[in-house]
This record gives sequence, structure tokens and C-alpha cells, in this order.
Amino acid sequence: MTIILLVAALAVLFIVIAACEPIAHRLRLPFSVVLAVVGAALGTVALLLRRSEVAAGFPPELTELLALPIRSSVFLYMFLPTLLFQVSLSLNIRRMIDDWVPILVMAVVAVLVSTLAIGFALQPFSSMSLVACLLLGAIVSTTDPSAVVGIFRSIAAPQRLTRIVEGESLLNDAAAIALFGFFLTFVMAGVPDPTLRDALVDFPLLILGGVATGYVMARIALWLMTAMAAHPTAQLSLSLALPYLTYVLAEQGLHASGVIAVVTAGIAMNLAGPGRLSPATWSQLSDTWEMLAHWAGSLIFILAALLIPRLIGRATNWDLVLIGIVVLAAVLARAVMLSGLLPLLTRLNLSPKVERPYRVAILWGGLRGAVTLALALAVTENPLVPPHVKREVGILATGFVLFTLLAQGTTLRWVIRRLGLARLTPLDLALSNQVIAVALQNVREEVARTVRERELDPQIVRAEAKRFGQRLERAVELADDSADDIPDRDRITLGLLALAGRERDAILASFRQQLISPRLAETMLVDADRLIERTRLQGRDGYRSAGRMALGYGRRHRLAVLAHNRLKISRWLSQLTADRFEMLLSQRLILGDLHGLIDGKIRRIHGRRVAEILHEMLKRREEETAQALEALRLQYPGYSDEMVRSFIRRTALRLEEREYETLRDDGLIGQELFMTLRQRIAIARGRKERRPPLDLAVQKSELVRQFPLFAEMDEDQLRALERLLQTVYVRPGEVLLRRGDVPRKVFFIASGAVESDVAGQKVRLGRGEMFGQLAILTRKPRRAQVTAISHGTLLSLEETRFLELLRRNKALQDAAVESAARRNVTIDLASL
Repeated sequence: MTIILLVAALAVLFIVIAACEPIAHRLRLPFSVVLAVVGAALGTVALLLRRSEVAAGFPPELTELLALPIRSSVFLYMFLPTLLFQVSLSLNIRRMIDDWVPILVMAVVAVLVSTLAIGFALQPFSSMSLVACLLLGAIVSTTDPSAVVGIFRSIAAPQRLTRIVEGESLLNDAAAIALFGFFLTFVMAGVPDPTLRDALVDFPLLILGGVATGYVMARIALWLMTAMAAHPTAQLSLSLALPYLTYVLAEQGLHASGVIAVVTAGIAMNLAGPGRLSPATWSQLSDTWEMLAHWAGSLIFILAALLIPRLIGRATNWDLVLIGIVVLAAVLARAVMLSGLLPLLTRLNLSPKVERPYRVAILWGGLRGAVTLALALAVTENPLVPPHVKREVGILATGFVLFTLLAQGTTLRWVIRRLGLARLTPLDLALSNQVIAVALQNVREEVARTVRERELDPQIVRAEAKRFGQRLERAVELADDSADDIPDRDRITLGLLALAGRERDAILASFRQQLISPRLAETMLVDADRLIERTRLQGRDGYRSAGRMALGYGRRHRLAVLAHNRLKISRWLSQLTADRFEMLLSQRLILGDLHGLIDGKIRRIHGRRVAEILHEMLKRREEETAQALEALRLQYPGYSDEMVRSFIRRTALRLEEREYETLRDDGLIGQELFMTLRQRIAIARGRKERRPPLDLAVQKSELVRQFPLFAEMDEDQLRALERLLQTVYVRPGEVLLRRGDVPRKVFFIASGAVESDVAGQKVRLGRGEMFGQLAILTRKPRRAQVTAISHGTLLSLEETRFLELLRRNKALQDAAVESAARRNVTIDLASL
């Protein structure tokens, strides 16, 4: 086949792909179904032409092309890495981590159950062995959820449900392909069957090897891309090489799972890429991969569909019966998972509640596609697989795919309509009347202003005004009639959802304007998505809890504090604390801007009382944010001012750049001058966008100097004391001293507060005070239990060092005597 003919054939395929999109839209069918039908039709035409007498006059190259020389390696090495990498790159991984249990269970367990169910159901009726039937079960267990996910998004299904379906599809491809490789070894003639020990050892190594390969390759790619920060196109080129090189290295070089390796590389790039690449480069990279995945997905579908006539051409009536058995077993296995295991996970609080209509939609939307056909083709090409197994696997897998596409795919929208998922709820219907009335009132005001400015014909204006006024009057009547259909509780929830959505938009706008870093933007977007989701499910209680969760210290922070307190590793804690500073500063500004939305639009739609409640809830979030920010300021004096200065400088650069853009658009400066000015802005931004480093050692020095107890010490003494003091970060509820412990240390409170419990009497201590000294001074076991009641910073001092300091520090002696007197304890400092 000549390269000219190959290029021409590829061009024709792209034209077919382009034509299928409007056809699918017009027929309201999933895009993959139309591609499969068109591909199968083209494959049939090619098969008939090749067998006809006309083919004798064709050139040899064209005859070879009509034979469709498509191999499974084309799918597995060219298209599959593209699809897997793009899906891994686009998923909201941090939100999916919250649902890792249902995703993992539905992916791995569902594939295993489906494989076993199909294998054992088929074996009594098939000429194949049980292992070959299980191989077929693994082949048809991969799902393509693109159709059902697209419909879920169009009907505003819960985001969490959509994430679970997407996450399941990503992982079940990996699980099914791994099972496929395992069972294929048993089926191939002349290859020793693996033992149970081999399976238990090799299978985990296959998975772990893929994970390690993908992670290492992604880290190398990120390091190289960071080094090429000034060359965005070079960074994109590296990203294109990553999935293919990873897949080949894992499969051929390390004999690990290439699928797992590519998925891991995509996830690692997803998590670390936004923080390493510029916003513009990351956006361009995401758009490029989205386009590549669209082409790869379309080509893999249409090329696989071209092979359908060849794979199923020798089917008999009994084969149709066997296809029916496979279909029935697959549907029942998936129904058991959705109706049995998923509700069980919900009762165990490991999965969101999935209503029955959504479960039915997921069941009927479990289409099979190109991956199934590619694996079946790999079996038919394998010379070590017995001929009867090749034949049955090819026919049954292809028949099953055709059933899911033609029976399930064409009726999926109808099923969703019958389930009532596409209808507006009574609440949404009543709200739509309110929104239309308010929108038309705004439109009338804008049109009136435009008419006055343009000085249009008065007669035409009056006629159109009368016509529009009638429409507005009808809309207001409908809104008044449906006003009582929306209770205040639902109005508050709808208002909070609007606020949360605007907050998410503001975060994206700040990211695009380069006011916040990509890594921080991703974290804040995760919090905003959680805010929207919980508000939708739990109303104002969910809004409050999600807002407080965003302000809380997560598991990573606790681990970083542990690493600092126990291992003296401070870099991780410094980075997380600096991120928290930046996040709180940005969130405070964003929340302050949301009041305008309440006064501008929400008040007109939902009324004054609801608006006042929303103002109050928003002010409460602002106060909580301000308190968290103030707590950080107390812990790290001076650093907050540096962060504010950095934010102001970035904002000034963005406003300056916007001013140049306006001058360019108005024609006051040319493109050449604009590019020169923009380059200067980019250089300045490169210097000023570097976040001020948080040096915990410097912060400790500032904390020590703020203590009144150490005010009398000179500079040399303070520096010596700094070296002796250890910084300890505490969280609420953490027990710092236990009753009966042998005294070893004294603690000074730099920020936060603690509570001391002595025989039921509780005393609260705050900034500038100390605790733990009485047990040392009285030489008795501790009588008090001290617990942190807020996040804070403590400075600890060993017993011997404290006694040395006490002997030469009068202020410290007075504080020790005073604290002892408050507890009716007498201490003799002269004996020390």
C-alpha cells in the first residue's frame, strides 16, 4: 500500500467523522453509535467490493486497502494510550479521591463479577473451555460510558454520580485488560499454564510495575517540561511523547501493565502539572489532548467498526443464541452490582445514594465499543490460540458490541425520558417562571436605554414596546402564580447554589488573570465543587459544613506537622502554610464581592427576606475566613504582610496588561509595541509572581522577640534562646500534657490557646503564657492535663535549659510565681 493511498484513506475517515457529528445530533443518538453504524456499513461495502468481479480490475494497492489490513496493535499502541492519558488528565482526581471506594469496587469487583458470570453462564452451551469463556468475559467487561455521561451532564445529574461512572470506566479498562492477559496465557497452545502461585505473584507485580513506571515517567517529563518553561510548544511535544513511551516501556521493556502505567502517568501529570506549568500552557495542553482524544476515540471506533463484517461474517443461528446468553449474563451481573453492592456501599456511608432511575440509566448505558473489539481482534490474530476459540471469541464479542450499540445506544435517551430524568422538577419549573419574569424586566430596561441612545423611529418603538409589554405581563402573572410554590427553604438553597457557582467562576477568573497560582486554583476549585454539591444535597447546613471544611486543616497538613514536630522536616509544612495564606487572602476577597450578586439579582428573584439570610450566611463565612487568617498572622508575624504586598503587585501587573490590551484594541498602539510591552510585563511577572518563601526559622525568631517574658534579654541571649527552643504546631483536641507524666518540658504559647484541667477545674491559657513549669519546679508528677483548644504554635524548652533560663530571668521568675499562686501552690525559687 502506497503512502499516497494511506493518506487519502485517512482523509476520507476524517471526513466521515466530521459528517457523523451533525448526523448524531440530528438523530439524537450517541456519537459512538453513529460511528459504529457508518463504519460497519463501510466495512460491508469493502467486503462486497473485494469479493465482486469488479475487484479484478483494481490496482493491487487498492485491493490491499479493501482487505482492511488493520491489526490490534494499531488500537492498543496508537489509540488506547491517547484515550487513557486524556481521561486521566481531565478528571477531577482530588474529588474522585473522596469516592475511591465505590469507584474501585465498581471497577475491579464489577469486572471480576461480570467475567465470572459470563464465563460460567456460557461454558455449558459453548464448545470452548471454561478458561476461554472467562477470556471472553474479560473482553466484554470493558464499558464506554461516554454516552450516559454526556446525557447525565445535559440533565444536571449529581456531579458525584458522574465522577463515579467516569472513574469506574477508567479503571475497569485496566482491570479487564489485565484479566484478558491472564486468561489468554491459559488459552494459548504451547505456553505453560501459570500456577496459582504465579498468578498471586505476577499479577500484583504487573500492577505495581505499571504504577511505578507511570509515576517515574511522569516525574521525568514534568522535570523536563519545567526546564523548558520558556518554550510552550516544546512542553506540548514532551506531553505527546509521554503516554506512548510509557506504554511501550511498560509493555515491552518491563513486562508490566501498560494501561496502568499510562493511567498513572496521566494522574501524576494531572496532580502536579498545574503547579509546574504556566496557566496558558496548561490550558493549551488540556485543549490539545482533548482534541487528540476526540480524534483517537473516533478513529478507534470507526476502524473497529470496519472489521465487524469480517469478524461476524461466519455467524450461525447457534452463535446468535450464544450472543443472547452473553448479553443476559452481562446485564444481570451489572444489575447485581448496581442494585446489590452499590446500595450496600451507601448504607456503609462509602458511596453517595444513587436513586433507582439513575441506576437503571447506568445499567442500560453500559455500552461496549472499540476496546472490546480490539481485544477480540488480538485473539483472532494470535497464532497460538485454537481456531475454534478464535472464531467464537470474534463472533460473540462483536455480536455483543453490536447489541449494546444498536439496542441500548439507540434507546438510551428514550429510557432516560421514561425514567423521568429529563423532566424539570416542580421546583425548577416554578423557578423558571420567576427567572423569566426578572430577565424580561432587565431586558426592557436595557432596550429602553438603547432606544434613547439610538433615537429610533417612535412609532416602531411604541409598537414593539406594546408587544414586549404584553409578553412581560404574562411572565409576571405566571411568576406571581408560582411564587408560593417555592418555599423559603428551597429559595435559600437556590440562592446559596448561585453564590457557590459565582464563587467558582471568580476562582477561575482569578486563575486566568494569574492572580492565584494553578495549584492553589485547583485546590480552591475542589472546595467550590464540594460547596455546590453539599449545598444541593443538604441546603444551608451543607453550605456551612463545606465552607468550614475548606477552612480546616486536612490530612496533608497533619502529616506535615508530624514531620516537623518529630522529624524536624519543615519544608512541607512551610509550603502548605504559604498555600493556606494565599488561599485565605484570595477567598476573603472573593467572598466580599459576592454581596453584589445578592443585591443585584438574587434579591429580585427570591425576595428581600431570602437576600438578608444569604447576606448573613455570607458574612459568617467572611468572619470565619478572617479569623483563620488572623490566626495565621499570629503564628507567622510579618509573613502575612509580604503575601499582601505580593498580591497587590500581581494585581497591578494584570491591570497594567489589561490597559495595554485596551489601547491595542482601540487602535492607539500597534501590535509590535503591544508585544514589546507585554514581554516587559511577562518579565516583571516572572519576578513578582514568585511567592515570598516562608522560613519557619525566621518566624520562630520573630515569635521569641514578641514574648514579654524575654523582653529583658539582650540580642546574644535571644539568639542563644532561639537555638534551644523547639517550635511545636498543635491542632484542636490534641493532648499536650497528660496527668501523671514525668515533667520533661516547659511550653510557651506563641499563638492559639490551651485548656488546663486540674481536678475538674479548667483554666484557659493564651498567647504569651506558659505551662508545664509547675511540675518541674515542685518536682512532682503532673497534676494537670493540658489540651489544645485551637490551632496554635508553641515553643518548647527542655527542663534543664528552662531552669538555667529561670535563674537569670527576673520576668520569667515573676511569671512562674504568679502562675503558682493562682493554683495555690508555693514554690521556692531560691532552692533552684
